[in-house]
Amino acid sequence: MCGRYNFSAEESREISKIIEEVQRKYGASSIKTGEIYPTNQVAVLVQEQNELRPQPVIWGFPNFRNKGVIINARSETAEEKRTFKESLQTRRCVVPTTGFYEWTQDKEKIKYLFNCPSGGALYLAGLYNDYGDERRMVILTTAANKSVSDIHNRMPVVLSENELSDWIGNPNRALEILYRQGPLLEKVAVS
Repeated sequence: MCGRYNFSAEESREISKIIEEVQRKYGASSIKTGEIYPTNQVAVLVQEQNELRPQPVIWGFPNFRNKGVIINARSETAEEKRTFKESLQTRRCVVPTTGFYEWTQDKEKIKYLFNCPSGGALYLAGLYNDYGDERRMVILTTAANKSVSDIHNRMPVVLSENELSDWIGNPNRALEILYRQGPLLEKVAVS
């Protein structure tokens, strides 16, 4: 699961450019930066005129059965679930981050930030959909690899910079990306 992530210009030149472009196009208060929570308005990358462009969306699909929002979609079942199936086919997005957070499951609840060992942006696979006049997104998750599994059994689907265009624009390649093992990440205790 991915319930929070970091989106900070100070930690990534790529993220800084995304923030600047969104603020220029949509206004200074159009997205949240820093530690991101479900229902925050955030930046994602979508395909516009054959280029990846950032745009603001709200994190979380409406949950019509219960209160709250759906923030994650399991990669293993997204093709089958009515909530995600069409978005997986035609509305894939990239969630730019500087890392995501998970907590230990014991009494101490130690918070860890998982990020790229080389620093910079960490890109996550997402889906978006329009609900009325709101564009919303979810983050796809997969079984945790060995860099995350001692803290949590799930992790976001992580995209390399080389996979961004394929994830968004190539449906067959997107499915391959969805089912492959993600890269090893750096883990840093933050509380």
